[in-house]
Amino acid sequence: MQSSSWQAQLAQAFTSPSQLLGYLGLQNVPDLLSAEAAGDFPFLVTQAYAARMRRGDTADPLLRQVLPVADEMLVMPGFVADPVDDGAAVAAPGLLHKYRGRALLITTGACAIHCRYCFRRAFPYADAQLHKSREQAALSYLAQDASIHEVILSGGDPLLLSDERLASLLDRLAAIPHLSRLRMHSRVPLVLPARVTADLAALLSGTRLQAVLVLHANHAQEMDAEVAAALALLNQRGITLLNQAVLLKGVNDSAVALIDLSESLFRHGVLPYYLHLLDKARGTAHFDVPLPQALVLYEAVRAALPGYLVPRLVREVAGRAAKIPAESLRKIVK
Repeated sequence: MQSSSWQAQLAQAFTSPSQLLGYLGLQNVPDLLSAEAAGDFPFLVTQAYAARMRRGDTADPLLRQVLPVADEMLVMPGFVADPVDDGAAVAAPGLLHKYRGRALLITTGACAIHCRYCFRRAFPYADAQLHKSREQAALSYLAQDASIHEVILSGGDPLLLSDERLASLLDRLAAIPHLSRLRMHSRVPLVLPARVTADLAALLSGTRLQAVLVLHANHAQEMDAEVAAALALLNQRGITLLNQAVLLKGVNDSAVALIDLSESLFRHGVLPYYLHLLDKARGTAHFDVPLPQALVLYEAVRAALPGYLVPRLVREVAGRAAKIPAESLRKIVK
């Protein structure tokens, strides 16, 4: 039985693929996983997330996102350690400044789940995350650049910081007069919903900064009653909820899956924001959906949904001033 404490639930997470496969009744299919891949990028899945997986189903879309497989060890052309060139954007310890008007803080290297398609799976967190000892340099950079109006908390997952640590950081950010928005990118409300308490929701919405939380759901199956309750707490505090998904082969690469995801998000008070083409991180090629197929799927989604439920299909390209939208991507395949 799970503890009600989110810290205890995180401590009880599955840390080996065989544990999870046993829980799902898949212990007799050892060929599903790769110990070498699990060693290259460690395994971590919360019990709350695993509970939404279908028992006995090797093709479950949630399981496919987290299971280490042999394909991760293949060396594929164009798939690299830093596909979006985060390294070139480091402006201060723990701070990336890539786009005009906004900057991103790598608040922690910790996540509540290790997604196998993660574009930061090889990120040097030990050297580049925002330890408290490095905080002053990052905040000084933000304070000195009046063109920055939005600060983004990322990681890892910023919602794994304690309430006390978050409160201290948010207070210091709110004291910078030219900042007006606080954006947070998190998978925690989906994979560890117990972390979202009334106190946390009040904390995130309690500064003068306009709060935006960008979730990362890839499939409608990722949402259940516990997730719905967590999202309701955030909605009640007036926090804008958006979602960004990644288009993943074998997970959501069908029009039905993408449409169901948008509909489910909206039922839970979340607007679809981005549908990312895969960032080509080393070890993720087996998730890649070719661009022509992605565009066909996107047109099917546009035909089936009202505009406000259609996420923007985009690709991030290192060195570009903004993400490349579908309108420009179409020119690539013509």
